[in-house]
Amino acid sequence: MKLAVAALLSLTVSAPALAAGQLPKTVVPILYDINVKPDAKALTFTGSETVTVDVKQATQTIQLNAAGLKISSATFDGGAASFKADEASQLLTVTLPKAASVGRHTLTFAWSGTIGRSASGLFAIDYTNTDGSAARMLATQFEAPDARRFAPMWDEPSFKAKFRLAATAPGKDLAFSNMPATSVTKQADGTQLYRFGETPVMSSYLLFLGMGDMERKTVQAGNTEIGIISRRGVVDQGDYALAAAKNLLSYYNDYFGQPYPLPKMDMIAGPGSSQFFGAMENWGAIFYFENELLFDAKRATESNKQRIYTVVAHEMAHQWFGDLVTMAWWDDLWLNEGFASWMEGKSSSDLVPAWKSDAAAVSSDREAAMGIDATAATHPIIRKVETVDQIGEAFDGITYSKGQAVIGMLESTLGPDVFRQGIRSYMAKHKYGNTVTEQLWTELSAAAGKPVAEIAHDFTLQGGVPLVTLTGATCSGGTTTATLAQGRFGLDAASKAPQTWHVPLVVATLGGGQSSAIVTGSATRVTVKGCGTLVINRGKGSYTRVLYDEAGHAALVRDYAKLDLADRLGTIGDDFALAAGGYQDLSRYFAVTAQVGATADLLEWSSVAGGLGSLAGLYAHTPLETQLRTRSLAILSPVLARIGIDAKPGESPLVGNLRETLVGVLGTSGDPAVMARARTYVAALAKDSTAIPPAIRQPILATYAVNATPAEWDALLALTKAETSPVAKNRFVSLLGSARDDALATRALALLKTDTVTTPQKAALLKAVAGRHPDMAFDWAVANKAIVDGFVEESSRSGYVVGLGGGSNDPAMPGKITAYAAANLPEASRGGSRRVISAIAVRKAAAERLRPAVTQWLARR
Repeated sequence: MKLAVAALLSLTVSAPALAAGQLPKTVVPILYDINVKPDAKALTFTGSETVTVDVKQATQTIQLNAAGLKISSATFDGGAASFKADEASQLLTVTLPKAASVGRHTLTFAWSGTIGRSASGLFAIDYTNTDGSAARMLATQFEAPDARRFAPMWDEPSFKAKFRLAATAPGKDLAFSNMPATSVTKQADGTQLYRFGETPVMSSYLLFLGMGDMERKTVQAGNTEIGIISRRGVVDQGDYALAAAKNLLSYYNDYFGQPYPLPKMDMIAGPGSSQFFGAMENWGAIFYFENELLFDAKRATESNKQRIYTVVAHEMAHQWFGDLVTMAWWDDLWLNEGFASWMEGKSSSDLVPAWKSDAAAVSSDREAAMGIDATAATHPIIRKVETVDQIGEAFDGITYSKGQAVIGMLESTLGPDVFRQGIRSYMAKHKYGNTVTEQLWTELSAAAGKPVAEIAHDFTLQGGVPLVTLTGATCSGGTTTATLAQGRFGLDAASKAPQTWHVPLVVATLGGGQSSAIVTGSATRVTVKGCGTLVINRGKGSYTRVLYDEAGHAALVRDYAKLDLADRLGTIGDDFALAAGGYQDLSRYFAVTAQVGATADLLEWSSVAGGLGSLAGLYAHTPLETQLRTRSLAILSPVLARIGIDAKPGESPLVGNLRETLVGVLGTSGDPAVMARARTYVAALAKDSTAIPPAIRQPILATYAVNATPAEWDALLALTKAETSPVAKNRFVSLLGSARDDALATRALALLKTDTVTTPQKAALLKAVAGRHPDMAFDWAVANKAIVDGFVEESSRSGYVVGLGGGSNDPAMPGKITAYAAANLPEASRGGSRRVISAIAVRKAAAERLRPAVTQWLARR
């Protein structure tokens, strides 16, 4: 319907085409030839372009997108054309002297624009060089709707075209884009004109331009040159990412069955930050903020290294899922983000098995997805998107983490070989094109020889979390028969409304056999060989919670140590969530976690530490918080003593990750030994900026910051001002907002009205204050809305301020958030406020529901 409406409106200049969500397809771009000349010092740029267009239907008006550009001229086939820009709807309408005939034509524009200080369109990143001098890098960020801030474009993913880009850069600067430079010409004024090769057909949001005092280092991987581009002096910190990318490229070329099609793949390190993203998959020119790409061995922890690998894996997966094959519209964003999230885990599990990525995802990504999905604020994976704000809101945990979990479930159900066959067919059939989700189901169904849509639709077209309940099990003649029911798991009333899924899962007996089943409705009987302890959803491949009857759960507790790691982690997660939702008592969770002993897997102890932190968070600023922090010290201190606070050569990376978690939890909970060590280490930073051992640098700094006295906060501010590493400086800024003390939080807020921190850093600082002082941060933001709007990226505004109040336990906060949203956000952009209010209600209800069990547990031990 939207396309039909758009076509009908193509001969008018009315706004409903954008309101319907998409531009008319009467005229489509074929090739953009763009030339831009930035002035980094003045933060302005000029541009011109010639667009080869294909007129599909005779028309006298052409609509495309432009935002924040001052258009000075437009021509059509060399003749003058009139134009009108509508900034509110981000539309540019060109009116021709007479109707254009069907066929190919040329459209030209000239314009000027501004270079922003936050990451949208063409933007600047200010930083300090290793020698202490000031520097400025330019880069672009176009996803989702910001290519239109760089040049007039059909700025929607389905309008794929080729791009030729030329850019003028200062004589000493390096410029870089999606394709290699075909020529670099010295100009009379000392500047250089870079001309880049023609791109493949691609969506506008994948175009990229960057320039600055940068250096580049490369490795060759088959026919592809892989490069790291960084500020001068730190390019060697990209060696780890280069090595990872080389292995991943070979893996992805094989997995997708389509070789990477561009001659080079640069990974660009920007020394800044954003509220919206950490990295962006521009085809052939992947942009990362520096902390997501460069490994600083003197400052980075083991988890930083793992994070770099998985982010590189995610962005490289996009070179196929997103770039080669692109969703037709933002409704199907999950085809990009859900798959890239799943592929980062899949590739990490296969290439770096020591991380146990598949098991770790059970207690991290799975729990993150279900935490959102089991509330009134959930939405389907495939959602209706019409406005710019709604596009920004689509980049959430449902799209990423639930999308990842559902893809993992389908692979588990179909088998990895069949699933890969379907993905290869999908890539081969739709490369350089646009798709909707149903086209993926078609290829997976063909590969499997059976339909997958019945299962897939249940999990992508409706929100919510299934609940599979074991209502009884008997064993006779060496075979167990279990009766399972399928319902819905929810954390509030709205999310418990009845709903039906076809839930594929594996049912197994310990020491026996296993059976595959699809559970739907009130009673499904499953038989499985063996009479041992029954494990429902073995391997946790299916996206569902599992509720056992008393006998079944007692058997799990008894045989906990015999379960596979994923099942141990999944049982811990299910038991906590089921108690929070009121389905069972929290005593079951305590019974399971009591089985996590000294020899347990490191991931189990990470899960236990996370659960203790969640409980303490439920009772923040109450006497129970203090008691829970004390109990955390008693439980976790011996674990840290066993693995040691100092890293050892050759230890498992999971030991390093657990150490970070334990030092952070214990330090912020007030462990005297950790606090003393933090103060000693931080005092040494004044003379040596790398005095803290990298393995514990981040949790040691967090310990210091959370427990800081006024004098220590002053010392932290001095360290922040003196730091020259952009990544380290950004982290220091966030630490300034982490103090538990109210007066220090107030001092942190005062920095937002100064030039002590940069524009992007201000957003991070205010968010950090909200972590422990949500009411203070929210009230400050509302009172200083103009200042906040100046440092929050436009794509994040609908969710940023309302999110600041998310941690509040003040009964008045939901009303304050509602009032703010009503006064400042259009109705279609209030999804973020509704999610925050829902989360507050869920947290409050869970705290009350669990209070008796928590109180009893604290009294017993």
